Amino acid sequence: MGQTVYATDGDQTKFQRISTQYIAALGAPGAIFGNGAELWGLWPLDPGPRGVRLSSFEQLEEAGGIAPARWTFDHRDWWLEEHGLIMEQPKFPIPPGKYLVTGDREVTTVLTIHPADKDGNRRWELDDQATLYDVTHLACRSGRYTPMTGDGSCSPANVQKTAFPVTPGGAMPAVEGCKKQDYAVLIVIAVAVEDASR
Repeated sequence: MGQTVYATDGDQTKFQRISTQYIAALGAPGAIFGNGAELWGLWPLDPGPRGVRLSSFEQLEEAGGIAPARWTFDHRDWWLEEHGLIMEQPKFPIPPGKYLVTGDREVTTVLTIHPADKDGNRRWELDDQATLYDVTHLACRSGRYTPMTGDGSCSPANVQKTAFPVTPGGAMPAVEGCKKQDYAVLIVIAVAVEDASR
């Protein structure tokens, strides 16, 4: 893939274009920086086409939790997207570095993920006074579901299929027996050259 140059604060950071990746991010929509990026994940491949329909959950179970795209379903930590597809988990934590991100609307800017400090916290920041909302792809919704108890009651079988598709920018549906965490989805179109070997 070719390289592009993106200027930030008078500096010029070289970025290498990559096949589109996606970040699962947590933070206040209006924030331009914050802590907690150790809780952010990265999908190196678009998880949508690799997902499993809720109506096919029984077949996924029968296959030992192995999806057709060869990822493994985890009953203790599973994800849904806006059309009701069960997704593979992103890779945690997101590696430190500089990412060129966009919400596929008006703003494209640099996201910096800092290395973990002595307590394991990773800071993040966006250039150009951009907010997390500015670089959130509103059409992509992402919910993470974990059990409230250990009795196996948190299952995709409990998802109300009528809740889909989720409105762009809307919250993912609650699921009986589950704790839910909504994640913002950021589109990554390039990485800094020094980070491009990931």
